[in-house]
Amino acid sequence: MTLVEEQKGLWSRIRLLRWVAGGLLAVLAVLATVVSILAHRAEPFFRARIVEALETRFHARVELDRFHLSFGNSLRGEWGVWASGQGLRVWPLSGPGAPGDSASVPDQTGANPMIRLEEFRFHVPLHWKAERPLHISLVRMTGLQIHIPPRMHTAKPSPDGGVLQQSPKSEPAITGPSPSSTPEAGKAKSPSLFSSMVVERILCEKASLVMETSKPGKLPLSFAISRLVLTHVTAGGSMGFEADLTNPRPVGQIHSTGTFGPWRTQDPGESSIEGDYRFVHADLSGFKGIAGFLDSTGHYRGTLRDLVVDGETDTPDFRLSDIGRPMHLHTRFHARVDGTNGDTWLEPVDAVLGRSHFTAQGSIVRVRMQANGDGAGETGRSPLNRAPLQWGHEIALTVNVDRARIEDFLQLTTHAPTPLLTGPVTVKTSLRISPGAAKVHNRLRLDGSFLLSDVAFTSPKIQERISQLSLRGQGKPQELKTVGSGTIGSTMFGNFQMADGTLAFPGLTYKVPGATIQLTGSYGIERETLNFTGSAKMDATVSQMVGGWKGLLLRPADRFFEKGGAGTSVPIHIFGTRQTPDFGVDFGALKAQWTGHGKKQQ
Repeated sequence: MTLVEEQKGLWSRIRLLRWVAGGLLAVLAVLATVVSILAHRAEPFFRARIVEALETRFHARVELDRFHLSFGNSLRGEWGVWASGQGLRVWPLSGPGAPGDSASVPDQTGANPMIRLEEFRFHVPLHWKAERPLHISLVRMTGLQIHIPPRMHTAKPSPDGGVLQQSPKSEPAITGPSPSSTPEAGKAKSPSLFSSMVVERILCEKASLVMETSKPGKLPLSFAISRLVLTHVTAGGSMGFEADLTNPRPVGQIHSTGTFGPWRTQDPGESSIEGDYRFVHADLSGFKGIAGFLDSTGHYRGTLRDLVVDGETDTPDFRLSDIGRPMHLHTRFHARVDGTNGDTWLEPVDAVLGRSHFTAQGSIVRVRMQANGDGAGETGRSPLNRAPLQWGHEIALTVNVDRARIEDFLQLTTHAPTPLLTGPVTVKTSLRISPGAAKVHNRLRLDGSFLLSDVAFTSPKIQERISQLSLRGQGKPQELKTVGSGTIGSTMFGNFQMADGTLAFPGLTYKVPGATIQLTGSYGIERETLNFTGSAKMDATVSQMVGGWKGLLLRPADRFFEKGGAGTSVPIHIFGTRQTPDFGVDFGALKAQWTGHGKKQQ
């Protein structure tokens, strides 16, 4: 064979290969076009199946704006179908049934669907065994918004054909349509592909959870979720979750892991949830009147509407924002929380403030208030100025202080570098802090009793007066020259009420060796003002209290000061301020005492 013939044969083979390659490309192009056409034509079918499956799952009306299918490999290299969609909305129903039930209509009580999803994307492998669930390795979501509607009520026909409303009750988890939920009730129905689907992992970005409330005018509770991961998601089963979210109030970051579900179609708020949380750097200044940064860890279980939480909090700089100094506060608590509005019932709290231990039990709930910060009950507007109402938190607690130091609590309520008193204290009181714009000590209400033992005043001037009083009461005036500001063993007890920034003492008793002081009056928190009147009763007589030759001259007067078995009873007052107190004898009351004594002698 000549060289020319060999070249002609080579070019012939090259032309043949070109024709074969071109033909293959043409076939592939045709196949791709056919596949694209088939996928495009299959999109409405699968879109309808997805909508049907979601309507069956949630017993709700479902809308899906766009849905697209394409063929390709997954991240794992599996050949299959990529599915994506935009504008998914699931609307809750106001009736008790499911789609197709004549009693079920879209809920028009709010403008938001129960579930809104901006975009989703997942890959479905083309090969699977029919007897096994279809596994999807990963679903990516963006812009998920979940609105848990207010607590739903079951309804039943009344004898006159109307509807009787029943109290909310827990319903079993629903994994599919009820027998009467569709027009084809009772007919056999082939299982849905999506009902046997298992999603190994759902990754969601930019999610939010809004808990609606059935209380008229009350604001919903909203959580911004920066990252949400769901694992082993099945129809009608529970799923694992991991979430990073921002707590609305107090503002702080929460990391939580646990399990959720199964989803309760009749009332999503009754869906079960359990997990652990870590709450970091929560800013307490979001609550009017207090400040500091709180860290908390704990475990919760129950339903979205009724959570039982056990945990601990640590606030190294807890303080009242208007007055006082920061204190270290650590608590252990058992609480019940309504997730729809954040209302919390403490049952109880075991707390340590500084060196003081106490327990508290009660509630922290949101209540209505006027725009100017005054409470206004449950009416929509104030009858005086028709000012619009806002919401704030009301704290109502029963507090039992069993092992504590009075100086720890006083440091929260005074700007002074040192508290007025020191010593062990026990207290039982009710505490209420109403919402509003006023300073916290003007919104604080107290009603209780206390016992102070081994009391010491930090003011040298006051302590010196107390020491002098004790020595005179014991009839030891000769020791006055050596008295200093040393501690005198004393006891204080009584009842108290606090309102509008004033601490009132309807009955206050102060005892030192040789003397008993009984007072009624008040203490102004903000200006630290003292306003007390009462009596000082000493064991010694007037002559014994004065001593020396002056005491001998006063012996005839002893009978004028004796009263109620006391050697001496003198009406007194305490006015002025904490820094400059004015102790004195109430001469008007003393004159009346003498006059009454004279008439008695006559």
